[in-house]
Amino acid sequence: MAYWLFKSEPDAWSWDQQVARGDKGEEWTGVRNYQARNHMRAMQLGDRGFFYHSNIGKEIVGIVEVCGLSAPDSTTDDPRWDCVTIKAVMPLARPVTLEDCKADERLKDMVLVNNARLSVQPVSDAEWQTICKLGGI
Repeated sequence: MAYWLFKSEPDAWSWDQQVARGDKGEEWTGVRNYQARNHMRAMQLGDRGFFYHSNIGKEIVGIVEVCGLSAPDSTTDDPRWDCVTIKAVMPLARPVTLEDCKADERLKDMVLVNNARLSVQPVSDAEWQTICKLGGI
């Protein structure tokens, strides 16, 4: 299993909206960055990810799971853009902020810390475990 981080502005798509979609999940549409798209193309069913509220809050608030493989993004006719479908698994007991990540030496190489603009990014096994502990799970 691989681990990822999905960023969303909560006023555009929030954790609560993700949870409300239930087991059918939601397409992670609108990604227009080749690197982020390629990450989605590499995802497998059952991969887990952190759900990150960007701009407002700047915090990891929950865990999601890939429930649909990369397919054409339904919000565009441009064949270059794909998306996966993700479903909410569980909230973190405590949100983990960007500042928390930057302050933790174990996370110094995390993509979120070094390239906060990338909307879909990989997370290492060690980073996953650290964030889960920080988040109370």
